This record gives sequence, C-alpha cells and structure tokens, in this order.
Amino acid sequence: MEIRSKLVVFCLACLSCLRLSAQDGRNVLLSLPPFERAIVCIKHFEGLHGFKDVPYVGYGHKLQKGERFTAAMTERQADSLLRADLMKRLMKFKDYGKDALLLAVLSYNVGAGRLLGYGKHPKSRLIRKIESGDRNFYREFVSFCRYKGKVLRGLVKRRNVEFALFYIP
Repeated sequence: MEIRSKLVVFCLACLSCLRLSAQDGRNVLLSLPPFERAIVCIKHFEGLHGFKDVPYVGYGHKLQKGERFTAAMTERQADSLLRADLMKRLMKFKDYGKDALLLAVLSYNVGAGRLLGYGKHPKSRLIRKIESGDRNFYREFVSFCRYKGKVLRGLVKRRNVEFALFYIP
C-alpha cells in the first residue's frame, strides 16, 4: 500500500530526535502499542506550544475555563496532559471499535464536534460512513486538511500519516 510507505518518512522525521537509524526508528515506532504511537504522532505534528500560542499549552491542549495551566509547563507535564486529553477523546469514540483511536487522533486536531456534529451541524461524512460499515473512507478522512477554507500541505501530510498509522482494514 502506498499510504503505508509514507510511514517510513514519518518514522525518520519523528524519531530523529531520538538519534536512531532509519531501520531502528521504524522498528521502534512499529513496536509501540497503538496509544503510544498516537502520542508520538501528535507530539510530532503539534510540537510543544510556547508562550505566544495562548490559548494552547503543551502539545496542543486548548485551555478551558478555569484551567490554570501555563505555557511554562515542563515537557513531562505537557506529556501527561496530552495523555489525559487523548484518553478523554478515546472514550468519546469508544463505540467506534477499531476506528476509535483513528478518530480520537483526528479529533485532537479538528475537534470532536466537527466529527460527531454539534448544534445545527450534522455528523461528518466520515462518521456516517464508518457507522454504515463502509471501510472505504480514506477520502473522507483526509478531507479534514483545510484551515480557513484553504488546503494546507502540512495537514494533508498529517492526515496521511495518521491514516497509515491507525487505519485498520
């Protein structure tokens, strides 16, 4: 599968910080449990948010009313917050079985409401397709690559990597 081959590029990019060879990096990533792969993936694409990124802290955590987190948090605190956030999202999508982690990772970037619907906004085509049992939803998944109406190459790359890492046929 061509999408799976993009995993090699991702391994090299995200694990270069660990100073591993390409082969070792690929083996390390693929040997991780899926939840840990999701953490590595999100960290790679979100990056550690700095002082100017308010209302976001850590690895893309959006500050909620009453939260007292600051952008001065340590990497360890940011990691812990990311794990808690991803687990909450995973629980929102637990009824989607083998697609739960894929949807949780996507929602970390686009929001659960964009997928599940909110207010007058209906469920996304991706969710409707998954619920109908249709496993051919690659196009619907990668369609979440726009910001202010424009397709961003970085988001296209992110969606392709997420799909390669977490799609289960």
